[in-house]
Amino acid sequence: MPRSDTPLPLDGRAPRPRMPLAVYVLGLSVFALGTSEFMISGLLQPLARDMNVSIPQAGLLVSAFAIGMVVGAPVLAGATLRLPRRTTLVTLLAVFGLGQVAGAVAPTYEVLFASRVVSALACAGFWAVGAAVAVSLVPPGLKARAMAVMLGGLSVANVLGVPAGALLGQHAGWRAAFWAVAALSAIGLVGVVTLVPRTQPPTGDDRPRLGRELRIYRDGQVWLAITITALNAAATFCLFSYLSPLLTDTAGLDEGWVPTVLVLYGVGALIGTVLGGRVADAHLFGTMYIGLATTTAVLALLAITAHLPMAAVGLAPALGITSFFTAPAINARMFDLAGGAPTLAGATNTSAFNIGNTLGPWVGGLVIGAGWGYKAVSWTSALLAVAALGATAVASLWHRRTAASRVVTGSHPEPAVPAETGGTAG
Repeated sequence: MPRSDTPLPLDGRAPRPRMPLAVYVLGLSVFALGTSEFMISGLLQPLARDMNVSIPQAGLLVSAFAIGMVVGAPVLAGATLRLPRRTTLVTLLAVFGLGQVAGAVAPTYEVLFASRVVSALACAGFWAVGAAVAVSLVPPGLKARAMAVMLGGLSVANVLGVPAGALLGQHAGWRAAFWAVAALSAIGLVGVVTLVPRTQPPTGDDRPRLGRELRIYRDGQVWLAITITALNAAATFCLFSYLSPLLTDTAGLDEGWVPTVLVLYGVGALIGTVLGGRVADAHLFGTMYIGLATTTAVLALLAITAHLPMAAVGLAPALGITSFFTAPAINARMFDLAGGAPTLAGATNTSAFNIGNTLGPWVGGLVIGAGWGYKAVSWTSALLAVAALGATAVASLWHRRTAASRVVTGSHPEPAVPAETGGTAG
């Protein structure tokens, strides 16, 4: 009888699987990407003044990044499907860093806008491939937790990166924030090169096929999952993109309060991501229901009390908790539906998220431009959350009528990718 090299615990139960280090490295890299994506919300006033544009125009820089993510995720996922994954991640992270440098030296608003789109294209590809790598490194029961690690990079970006960017914008100019993100992306590049295993794409019958992965788009449940992701993101970022002027113009806080409130929001986002990641694998739809319902309540309460400074400050972390509590479940749902096409599943989720991230600031800008004020932006966000909740109810009913957590008919689980240098494939 063969002897195991790993002794069982005294209680006889097998040890719990551990999260591979490479997943945490990817999460750390996402920190740089997330800081760039969201830091504009803390730089709106100084950037608008320097570029001589309105606040809604400055807010469109968030949408510019999101548009690049929407287009870039599926296109780059398909284009790099048969390339070594680590090589792809390294290339995309390098292009992203160069995009930050271009933004830091941009002489006009138009050049800055273009640099945001280019950076977003690289960011989108990194997200799509990185999510597929993260999910491939863990057993099925840890999918949501692996995605929570990736999303944790975004949460930490909100805790540290976005407020730090706001501080730099106030004291050293908004361009300094772009230089800082360029430096962060260089650090992330070193981490990916040294710690994510080098891989070769499968060959023969196991090689990735774009046509096979595209089959996921035949499934109506996939499109419904896309809708839920987009609406959830729109509900969050419709308000978040204009949180800074809401705090100063509506609540009457000094601009110096903005970094503090962004930190509180980020702490809430990190807490929400951790909690959501722990319960989503076992209670997928329950997590989505709770997260979206509480997000709606927080947004409505903020709309009612936004003129009260302490209410606005106190509800910011609550919004972070509720909106990010939902995210791991939403991501895991897509991978459950499209398990045979993990790269496009990650790309599709990225695109859906950024469709919402484009729609939210745009709708918020329309509301502000109509003269309805920042409170109306919060009400609009609440309505978007209600729509996401309704779509979740439809998805849950549809799910019950079909096989639970099934993979799209005709697709096949992705085979393990052989590593060149040993270790787990990535």
